[in-house]
Amino acid sequence: MGFADSLRAREPRASAHSIVLIMGVSTVVLALLTTFGPNSVSSATRAASWAGVAALAATIVLCVLVPAERLDRRGAFPLIGVGGVLLTCVLNVLTVDPSAGGQAFLAFPVLWAASHLRWAAVALVTGAAVVGNGVTQLLLQPVEPAMHDQLVIGTVLVVASVILVRTASTQDRLVAALQQQADVDPLTGLVTRRVLDDALSGALERDPTGTGTALVLLDVDSFKLINDAHGHPVGDDALVHLSGLVRRQVRAGDAVVGRLGGDELALLLPGCTAGTAARRARELVETVRASPLPRADGDALPLSISVGVAHAPLHAASVRELYAAADAALYQAKRAGRDRVEVAVSPVPGPADGLPRQRSAP
Repeated sequence: MGFADSLRAREPRASAHSIVLIMGVSTVVLALLTTFGPNSVSSATRAASWAGVAALAATIVLCVLVPAERLDRRGAFPLIGVGGVLLTCVLNVLTVDPSAGGQAFLAFPVLWAASHLRWAAVALVTGAAVVGNGVTQLLLQPVEPAMHDQLVIGTVLVVASVILVRTASTQDRLVAALQQQADVDPLTGLVTRRVLDDALSGALERDPTGTGTALVLLDVDSFKLINDAHGHPVGDDALVHLSGLVRRQVRAGDAVVGRLGGDELALLLPGCTAGTAARRARELVETVRASPLPRADGDALPLSISVGVAHAPLHAASVRELYAAADAALYQAKRAGRDRVEVAVSPVPGPADGLPRQRSAP
């Protein structure tokens, strides 16, 4: 059974680690209060307090032994927050403690929830704390002082919760923006080398069809001359134009298209034979040749590309070997006259680091 996203943790592992820390401190404090403090005034309060210590210790063990992602899927984190609220309120009633010190323990589950859980779970825990504290104070005090304490403590809990939730939302947006920058090349809109490497590793590990995985490396012929003759903005336009052509040549979900750096692009084709990859590479060469770059002055700038194709397991067995084989085929295409496709014919050792050489960004 899964829970709604709004009731789950933002980062399950961080949530579990914080629970262990907070409940570890709470366990020690409660044990001291039970042994030496007001919770030792009667056998009933001692029994309730030691039961609370046991509950806290059991929760710590649960968070240590059970994977955080599993706890999150089962909705354990908001339940733990509400459980902390109920434990505090019950102990305050049993020890007849309406003091601000007793109520202060409600801050632990509320602040933890606001720091780690999503909005609906935060509202659930905070609401439970406000309502639970109100009921507790009415049981322990006359109405007027009870309402006064409830107003003060409730306001503090709600305001602190709202501030932390807003801060967490801002942080999530910043993290998402940074992740977008790390995953997507800002010029071409293609994925970055990091994303491509992850996809390639996954394709080599899975290979559900048994047909293998093809890697196609390509770059613009005489790209430096284009930059020198027409300026770097035109070189950027050429890369954007080429990226669009490559994306239009592949079906959604059929391939991963990325920019490795400079004018070099890569096309990952999972579940693709070497022959099919070579055919699609030749189609791409023809498409680029037939699609010159439109210029603002009305002219069109002819473009061509050189392409290297490698296949796993035909030409390589690992990510590094596959890059090296495709890179060697790409350079063979350039040496053979450019505007063509070359396919790796055997495993080829790569450069010292086993990765394709990088060009400077335009």
